[in-house]
Amino acid sequence: MTVTLEKIREAQSRIGSHIVETPLHRAHTLERFLGCEVYLKLENMQVTGAFKYRGAISKTLKLSRAERERGIITASSGNHGKALAHGAKELGIRATVVIPDTAPPFKVSAIEQLGAQIVQSNVTERFAVSERLAKENGHTLFHPYDDDDIMAGQGTVGLDLMAQHPSLDTVIVPTSGGGLLGGILTAIKESASGISVLGAEPATLPRYSESLEHGERVKIESRRTIADALVSVQPGARNFPIVQKYADGMLKAEDASILKAMKMLLMEGKILAEPSAAVGLAAVLEGRYVPQKGEKVCFVISGGNVGFDQLGMLENIRYDT
Repeated sequence: MTVTLEKIREAQSRIGSHIVETPLHRAHTLERFLGCEVYLKLENMQVTGAFKYRGAISKTLKLSRAERERGIITASSGNHGKALAHGAKELGIRATVVIPDTAPPFKVSAIEQLGAQIVQSNVTERFAVSERLAKENGHTLFHPYDDDDIMAGQGTVGLDLMAQHPSLDTVIVPTSGGGLLGGILTAIKESASGISVLGAEPATLPRYSESLEHGERVKIESRRTIADALVSVQPGARNFPIVQKYADGMLKAEDASILKAMKMLLMEGKILAEPSAAVGLAAVLEGRYVPQKGEKVCFVISGGNVGFDQLGMLENIRYDT
């Protein structure tokens, strides 16, 4: 299977009764800081608090009876694992989640509370561990982004955006392995829409920036970032060609700017966004992309799963300087 606009529409039909059609909110209070029209696609209001549920339930609903009986497994830094665990619980399927050591404890706890089995792993080995356990136990492997059914589910965000505001100029998408960006790009670009789509990633983990510069998938060194949901060290094999073909650019943002953006969203927009969801706004605050006056810019707020320790980091952060 290759991800296509048709496959994304099929996913939209399949998952429609299981997900929330999240709002596209115009954030007037942010416009004086950015000098353009600002829109927020609020996937922090999605089931399980992040866009990941779209892809997870998209693939889960396609499982055969035999596959459901054998159980499912994934590797995840938190949001995808929570989405998978929730979908598995809803459908009565056993789920295992391989958790990297970078995952916040509150996200790990949320996955456990949904009944999934937890396996701890080093962040660089998590995919190998999940693949090995899948083979040993006969589980169906759910890659968090390098999977066509997952990407098709994430692409439904793009269909939402075009239906909610077809005259948007620019959409900025948080990017790690590329499932959300690849899905949105496919939906928007194969619809012959004129909307520009940019990815945004932590400056400490520029796996897409470097890969696009070199014209091939580059594996970078694993480093810590406040954006704990964006820790992949290499673009997905299925995702990269789509991003390479369709993306209008890739932005980067430093952790300090991510915290500024997170606080701005909270204090000015009244939106609770996790650090990874604020990376696009952070890149604009850094001047990595300068919107034109009157430009309609949408930031995909990919999730809102925030720990109190992360909120505490915002206390002395200033975003108005």
